[in-house]
Formats: sequence, C-alpha cells, structure tokens
Amino acid sequence: MDVVVAVKQVPEISDVQVDPETGTLIREGVSSILNPFCEYALDHAVRLKAFFPEIRITAVSMGPPQARSALFRSMELGADRAVLATDKKFAGADTWATALTLAETIRASVPNFKLILVGKQAIDGDTAQVGPEMAEILNLPQISYGTEIELEEKKNKIRVKRETKNGWQVVETKLPALVSVSTGESVRRAPSFADILAARSKPFDYLSASDLHISEDELGLSGSFTQVIRTYPPFVRARGKILSGMGAEDAARVILQFLKDKRLLSGDEL
Repeated sequence: MDVVVAVKQVPEISDVQVDPETGTLIREGVSSILNPFCEYALDHAVRLKAFFPEIRITAVSMGPPQARSALFRSMELGADRAVLATDKKFAGADTWATALTLAETIRASVPNFKLILVGKQAIDGDTAQVGPEMAEILNLPQISYGTEIELEEKKNKIRVKRETKNGWQVVETKLPALVSVSTGESVRRAPSFADILAARSKPFDYLSASDLHISEDELGLSGSFTQVIRTYPPFVRARGKILSGMGAEDAARVILQFLKDKRLLSGDEL
C-alpha cells in the first residue's frame, strides 16, 4: 500500500526576504527547515506503517534543488523514498499552481497511491490551501485538521479524529483519500544515527516540468492566479523590564516614574 506525504521546505522566519519584482519569497541561499506540520503528517504515516509493515511511504515535494534537504530529513524520519519536482519553470507558483504540480508529480511517481497526507499549512505562507486544492484536482475525498488516523485495510477505509471549532469529530472515508494534519503525538520519534545513514541509500527521484503532463502556462508564476504583494516577519515586541534586587517601596517608585514617563499616569491621579 502506497502512502504519500507531501512536504515543504520553509525558510527560518528570521531569514524571510521577498523579491521586490515578483512578490515571492526568496529561497535560494536561505537557511531552511522541514515545515513542522509536514513533520506531523509524516509521523502519522510512520505510525500507520508500524501497524501495517507493507505500507511504503513516499515523501514528495516541489521546490529548488536545496529542497532535497527536507526530503532527506523526511527519509531520516521514516519515509522509504523521496521525489523532488524541481525546475525553474515552477518558480513563483501560488497555492493553485503548487497544488497542480504536486498532484501531477504524485500521479507520475506514485500512480497507485491509497492515501495522501499533508500538513494543514506551511508556516511561511499559512494559507492552508494546497492540501484541499490537491484533493480537488485529484478528485479525492478529503478530511481536514486530522489529529489521529486509523486504517482499516480490509475495508479499504480510514477513520480520522479531527479538530472542530467546538471540539472533535470522528470521520470515515473510503480510500484513496487525502488528510490534512493539524497535530499529532506531542512526543514524535527522533531519528537515530543509523536512520540518518540509511536515508542516504534510499531511492531519491527528480522530476522536471517535462516529466509532468502540464502545459507551461499552468506552471509557476505564469500559472498562478494570485501573487504575494507583501511578506514580512511578525512584529517583535520589546521585552519588558524586570525589577530585581530592590525593596517594595523602591520598586513602586520606579514603576510610578515609568507610568509618568509614558504619560499613563498624571500627578492628579495619585
């Protein structure tokens, strides 16, 4: 049984930069990590494989050549194989163009997949759109915000516990299907040194635009319906001042002066 985990390499938040002409994130030469929600999805796949050893996990990603580090990390964490769709023609893709490319990559590399797992969103864009769009393109039933996944192989279905606004829901669907994952076990498996070494000998395939059945005007920036106008890291608040090594009266005096300096308190209010 083939299980696909779509993963994404994301930049460290302190390194986020935007191309002023295209409005897209600059990823070349930027320190990156495996998207944490993708790691949750991969962990769910590995836990399913612990119960069903015949499962074969394929990690799939789209990105520049440097994205292979996220796929190697995925294989260290338990994926059996990796596929990277990389081509300059993919550059600047929005969520739709990304979903279309990933869907065609899966069709080309894992045609007999039964289950696709994705993280609910990437921490660089936070759109939570690519997973649902992939399900629509592939005409798959989808379950979002999954936290627990059970497989009933004989019945060819999965049962998923998912987050809702008011609590939890348990939903079943026939396979093949797609599940977007929001959380998982609080303690995830860490790779051993042997896992890290073994990952280097696992199959790793590359696909380019010519390997996919997509016209060039549907790829990358030209195939995107939306464009990022502005991207910036969250505002960082200045740390508060901690008073220590003084008595209560001295501390009160310092606080009072602070409030006066900030014009939050006047002498008339005392």
